Amino acid sequence: MTSNRLPIILLILAIVLVGLYSSIFVVNAREQAIVVRFGQIQSVKTEPGIYFKLPFGFMDADRVQLVEKQALRLDLDNIRVQVQDGQTFDVDAFVIYNISDVRRFRETVSGDREAAEARLRAQLDSSLRRVYGLRDYNAALSEERVAMMLEIRDDLRTDAENLGLHIDDVRIRRTDLSPEVAPNTYNAMRSERLAEAERIRAEGNEEGQRRRAVADRQVVELTAGAQRDAEILRGQGDAERNRVFAEVFSKDQAFFEFYRSMAAYSSALSSQDTTLVLSPNSEFFRFFDNAAGTLQPSPANPAAPAAAAPAAPAQPAN
Repeated sequence: MTSNRLPIILLILAIVLVGLYSSIFVVNAREQAIVVRFGQIQSVKTEPGIYFKLPFGFMDADRVQLVEKQALRLDLDNIRVQVQDGQTFDVDAFVIYNISDVRRFRETVSGDREAAEARLRAQLDSSLRRVYGLRDYNAALSEERVAMMLEIRDDLRTDAENLGLHIDDVRIRRTDLSPEVAPNTYNAMRSERLAEAERIRAEGNEEGQRRRAVADRQVVELTAGAQRDAEILRGQGDAERNRVFAEVFSKDQAFFEFYRSMAAYSSALSSQDTTLVLSPNSEFFRFFDNAAGTLQPSPANPAAPAAAAPAAPAQPAN
């Protein structure tokens, strides 16, 4: 009897275990769970843990739909946008978002992430075109791009909230000129840079000429001042030299005449090519035969006085 009941007991135990297993679901830290009963949201589980539901899921009974809880990324590549001046750019951008309202996410797109991203992609495309269309060519390539990304993010947030999404950030990865307009744009930029270089070069030449003129004027002024000071110092030196000569002459006239005669000999006879045609009794040679400087009488003129008047002082050799 007992042996006949054993299969039934095992069958009942298996049914209980399978029912218990099918009524348990686990939510991890990266997920959120929506419990749907007969097409209606029964509950939303946003915290990780072990939860229970009605077992099995037949006849559209309790079903669990898991959705992502972490930050998600949506990329939008090769979008051609036009700016105010008619030029076009190829733009790559991406959106960082998360599913913040699971219940609304289920109600609007049935919890389908692909459907939500399709609507979000269309909104991002429209916002990119609008923001770029309000600006000129230079704004898209300048620091203003940060403000453009913030504006696009704010545009998306309102529509994303209707989908149960929250936009964390919007980034523009690439902004390139389209191949059709790139050559003309590069040529225009090159012409502008060449014109700017010519302007800077002309300003540099003008400034260089001005500075050279100032330097030349300063050189003339400094040279004239130096020459003036030199003439003054030279005159003062000559005056001092004459004063010293006069003072020395007044102290010992004979020695001073001897000294000046020696200086004259040194200056006149310093070169080997010097030739003097003078009488031996010339007053110029009076110190050669007589240290006292008195002239000897000439045989042709015995009546000549023994002493002649002293020669005029000669300037000493410099």
